[in-house]
Amino acid sequence: MICKPVRTLWAAAGVTAILSACVQTGPTYTVSGPSQEMGHDTETQSDRALSKAVRQALAQAPGFNAAGVFVRARDGAVFLTGTVHSADQIRQAEQIARTVPGVLVVSNKLTLWHGGNG
Repeated sequence: MICKPVRTLWAAAGVTAILSACVQTGPTYTVSGPSQEMGHDTETQSDRALSKAVRQALAQAPGFNAAGVFVRARDGAVFLTGTVHSADQIRQAEQIARTVPGVLVVSNKLTLWHGGNG
């Protein structure tokens, strides 16, 4: 006869295995952010072209100040970082980026600029 703690441990292991199998049934996608790419020159020519296209779209948008926005692209994923002057511009930047051909997903990490006085 197996004691109760061991039975509980086996049951927990079984549930973990079942959950793990369920989670792994769909396709998996790995998207690394700009911070994970530091020190590695893994950006392809198409990534650079997509980054440039998004930067140009932001710069040409009426009323949008793209000066503090940084754009990185990786396999169709676009990463927006930096600062803007209003919450509306955070949303606007994401909307603009999504309109650029080749953009599959946008990771918007823009924050509000609160001035340089400290």
